[in-house]
Amino acid sequence: MDRDELLTVEEVAQLLGVSRSWIYEHTRSRGTPRSERLPHIKLGKYVRFDARAIREFLEQKCRLM
Repeated sequence: MDRDELLTVEEVAQLLGVSRSWIYEHTRSRGTPRSERLPHIKLGKYVRFDARAIREFLEQKCRLM
């Protein structure tokens, strides 16, 4: 993964081993606590994810366990 790479919903779902709908649910502000939301970038109707931000999010979650 390139450090500045933007990932699609499908790529993040595959990386995490979850469904696309789970990814969308965890980017919405409604019903999901801020600490549980995936860091994302909204580009009009498109959602993208900074690869570095996703790695940091996962590292933080691993430390909490």
